Amino acid sequence: MKTRAPYLRLALLALALVALLAPATALSKKKHKRHGPKKENSPLVIGHRGASGFVPEHTLQSYRLAIKLGADYIEPDLVATKDGVLIARHEPFIGDENPATLDSTDVADHSEFDGKLTTKMLDGVSTTGYFASDFTLAEIKTLGAKQTRGGRPTEFDGKFKVPTLQEVIDLAKRESRKRGHRKHRKHGHRIGIYPETKHPTFHQDLGLPLEGRLVQVLKRNGLNKRNSPVFIQSFEQANLKQLNTMTPVRLVQLVDANDTDASGNPTYAPPFDRPYDWTVAGRTDLFSHFATNAGLDEIKTYADGIGPWKVYIIPTAGGGGGAVFPATDLIARAHARGLLVHTWTFRDDAFPTGYPGGPVEEYLAFYRLGIDGVFSDFPDTAFAAREIFRGL
Repeated sequence: MKTRAPYLRLALLALALVALLAPATALSKKKHKRHGPKKENSPLVIGHRGASGFVPEHTLQSYRLAIKLGADYIEPDLVATKDGVLIARHEPFIGDENPATLDSTDVADHSEFDGKLTTKMLDGVSTTGYFASDFTLAEIKTLGAKQTRGGRPTEFDGKFKVPTLQEVIDLAKRESRKRGHRKHRKHGHRIGIYPETKHPTFHQDLGLPLEGRLVQVLKRNGLNKRNSPVFIQSFEQANLKQLNTMTPVRLVQLVDANDTDASGNPTYAPPFDRPYDWTVAGRTDLFSHFATNAGLDEIKTYADGIGPWKVYIIPTAGGGGGAVFPATDLIARAHARGLLVHTWTFRDDAFPTGYPGGPVEEYLAFYRLGIDGVFSDFPDTAFAAREIFRGL
């Protein structure tokens, strides 16, 4: 594992200088009164796929580490197994036939599953490999999770199992109890969950729709309430509109793009040009529509917030990794409509070169703009930067 950079050590040292947590901010109040918990940190630190900068993503070990490093929420991306169980994987595609590929599981090492190699259309793209929807939960549990980004530790590959949504919720509840949270008490830190419905149209076409399954699990765990520490996010719109009629928990419309140009402006190409349900329905607007006033007004009719890629807020050249340009007014316009803004993804090992001070400088730039939450592969850095921000 690589040694963390000096600026991060300085950031962590600054924690000792900050004594008190800042008061919670008021959450948006919509017609469905989705208040969320009465007390939440702001801005929220959201463990992106857990603490995926350190250990394989979407594992209980990754989520547990994220919580220990300061995450307020943990993010399970959700796909369905053949027998209809929701599991935490970034994609329904879980690997291909090459064991050396940076896939999310070691399925290529399991010769007993060779017959499951197949080709499916995933959001209009022909994709060959192994899909969670062709495996039962029992079969999924024989697989090990793997690191999916180059340059990160691989010594844990194959050692951690793929969790179900229920297992993630159980972990969040255990960790909340450890931190002193008790229902109806003011003190303690309640850990929230931030599930994403992955490729809803794809799952609906398979006869494995995600929405009802997700709401059922929330109900079973007492989390289908307006004050539950839950956000549901999606890049598609139709499933969020459906969920708006099924659950009072907070919903977030994700906003994607394919790349950025030399001036930091988002560029668009399939399948990252628009929500896939729009493509199916023949709607030609791009994701950029959501960043307009009309788009924000549209989102407000069914959701509580937006989750734009960082470049919609602070334009950055080179796929978000290069020069940094002046901030847009997206946060202000969203807040004027009562919408929360959570942005992604912050990475210590892939931050824009336009921040010479490193990852902490990037976080501080967004915190100063009033961001409501950040998704981070390294929650400790997000937490440290937040403590520094509060102490300024």
